[in-house]
Amino acid sequence: MNVIVCGAGGKMGEKLIASIESGFNGATVAAAVDINMPSGNYPCYRDISEVRENADVIIDFSHHTAIKALTEYAVSKNIPLVIATTGHTEEEKALALAASEKIPVFMSGNMSIGIALLMELVRRTVEVFPEADVEIVEVHHNQKVDVPSGTALMLANTVKDARGGEFNIGRHENGKRKQGEIGIHSLRTGKVIGEHEVRIDTGSQTITLKHESHGRELFAEGALCAAAYISVLDKGFYTVSDMIGRDCK
Repeated sequence: MNVIVCGAGGKMGEKLIASIESGFNGATVAAAVDINMPSGNYPCYRDISEVRENADVIIDFSHHTAIKALTEYAVSKNIPLVIATTGHTEEEKALALAASEKIPVFMSGNMSIGIALLMELVRRTVEVFPEADVEIVEVHHNQKVDVPSGTALMLANTVKDARGGEFNIGRHENGKRKQGEIGIHSLRTGKVIGEHEVRIDTGSQTITLKHESHGRELFAEGALCAAAYISVLDKGFYTVSDMIGRDCK
């Protein structure tokens, strides 16, 4: 599987290339793309439009604003696309959905299968206890820009889709908790890779579901699993939930 790595000079891009070079999933780097143009034993470019190498899939760990150029290139070359960035606007999400009508597009704010399992557990729990109070707490390193995290929003949307409710991000005002609201809280401290906790309180009991990421290689390997998964699929829009139960190695 030949991979075009976008955002190759960033922390996640470097982890992705390291995972590929370690032999994970039998992948190879077809080309690397980064605004600061990384160096390596493969062709390097500043812009995706400059890439001439053949590839089986594109994995993007750059920035959500790159989605227009990425989708245009992927569609023009008929290459499956894995979007692993966060912070997308509604317009950017629409571009990904539009591209999925022509090519396979995998998009997720978190590439961990463990997070997919957490989402499924959260969904099942709130379906059983639809009246419960739900609070989501996410913790990340002090350099993370977007708030709340993409994963926290994925979890919140899982709750909303299962039982309804509106988001209360940060809880900045005085007042009683509204019935059915979904609280989302963000902490930025130290070098925490990522922690997500969902508290589901029925009044007589509290169910706490939590996921902790211990290294960025988790997301790099997850992205490679996603790439292998969609590289043989037809057009369509796929998420990390589609990966549950699949062995990518």
